[in-house]
Amino acid sequence: MKVLFSEELIKKYDRPGPRYTSYPPATEFSERYGREYFERHLKASNESGRPLSLYFHVPFCESACWFCGCNVVINRIRGREVPYLERVKKEIDLLRPHLDFSREVVQLHWGGGTPNYLTKDQTEYLFNLIRDNFNLAPDAEVSVEVDPRSVDYEYLKLYRELGFNRISVGVQDFNPTVQRAINRIQPYEVVREVVSRVRELGFHSLNVDLIYGLPHQTPESFRETVRRTIELGPDRVAVYNFAFVPWLKPLQRRIDPSTLPRPKEKLEMLQITIEEFTNAGYEYVGMDHFAKPTDELVVAQREGRLWRNFQGYTTKKGVDLIGIGMSSISMLDRYYGQNYKTVRPYYEAIDAGLLPTFRGVELGDDDLVRREVITELICNFRLEKRRIEERFGIDFDDYFERELEELRPMEADGLLKLTEGGIEVLPLGRLLIRNVCMVFDVYTKRRKERRFSRTI
Repeated sequence: MKVLFSEELIKKYDRPGPRYTSYPPATEFSERYGREYFERHLKASNESGRPLSLYFHVPFCESACWFCGCNVVINRIRGREVPYLERVKKEIDLLRPHLDFSREVVQLHWGGGTPNYLTKDQTEYLFNLIRDNFNLAPDAEVSVEVDPRSVDYEYLKLYRELGFNRISVGVQDFNPTVQRAINRIQPYEVVREVVSRVRELGFHSLNVDLIYGLPHQTPESFRETVRRTIELGPDRVAVYNFAFVPWLKPLQRRIDPSTLPRPKEKLEMLQITIEEFTNAGYEYVGMDHFAKPTDELVVAQREGRLWRNFQGYTTKKGVDLIGIGMSSISMLDRYYGQNYKTVRPYYEAIDAGLLPTFRGVELGDDDLVRREVITELICNFRLEKRRIEERFGIDFDDYFERELEELRPMEADGLLKLTEGGIEVLPLGRLLIRNVCMVFDVYTKRRKERRFSRTI
């Protein structure tokens, strides 16, 4: 799908807003909807018979990347991963009375932190723990995030032998000055070697993560990073806008704000990113993501069946996501729940024989309708009113009368087209899709004080 860049419209619509990995957004999570709600909705999940997606969080890192916004544990001295894996095993045991383990698992992802912080023996132990307890489908999508600075050929080979078929590599930026400023020294040659090994071992898909807006970045230096990434030929690329929020992420206090690029320079980086990747044949999937035309995300989007959950864009619509480990999030049909975000309370809950879900949100009927609308728009850039009406038994124009009126100025600006049959997001509007979705989001309208990253 093509995307057009308009600096004037971006400035007009640039404002904080959710990324819509879920609706309601995670800002609506409350401790009111904790463990008991999770257990109740797991029962309903079992009755649905829906396939499962599993997420395992490995929080450990050897050193801190100062831009990081993830829930991590910096651990230079080995050993803390052992009691953590013991708790993960206990969490699986605690899930057993509530979750039907015979349900097919069609998607498995290890995130972090740094999953390859684990030793090879620990990696094999965790994977076998999953395989022995869950019904992993033969053709399941099995992915892992790796740090190219600390993963070698033998480790990649082990991943492949165990059954991992997708790899995501964190790059961020190739410029040495930028790398020093974010405490992540990672030469291009190191990444190129990892990519070469990934290809050699026959992984089905390679993703690379980049970030623009980091200290000391310039449009010219970031163009070089983008071009070197294109040379590596990843199947997918995620290019994130750096959110500088030191009041929320203390690690970022080590970054000198005066070294951050100005908003105008960040816009130039965004434009460069779009131009370089699309000129190289990549398709713009949505928000920060690009993929080769043959990638299944692009195919799914073309066919109108792309979906989105806490793991990002996915072709696995109609699955229930179960998150295991510290800070992991589960996503059921009518409930989202999150585990404790730090080690101590996570351990305390597990050791007390309790599932470590401490907060969440329960979805009502209106939430389901709006989630479907928002997800269709943000994933597929189009919406058919008839599909929404048939699924939920509503008259779309009556139900969303106010929202359709709010979309009129966006239509006048060329962001979208309102038709009798639905909504079509135009090339000018694809960069601003979060703004389009916010029109249907009653929570963000109600809670304007909530802090989100900016939409561009």
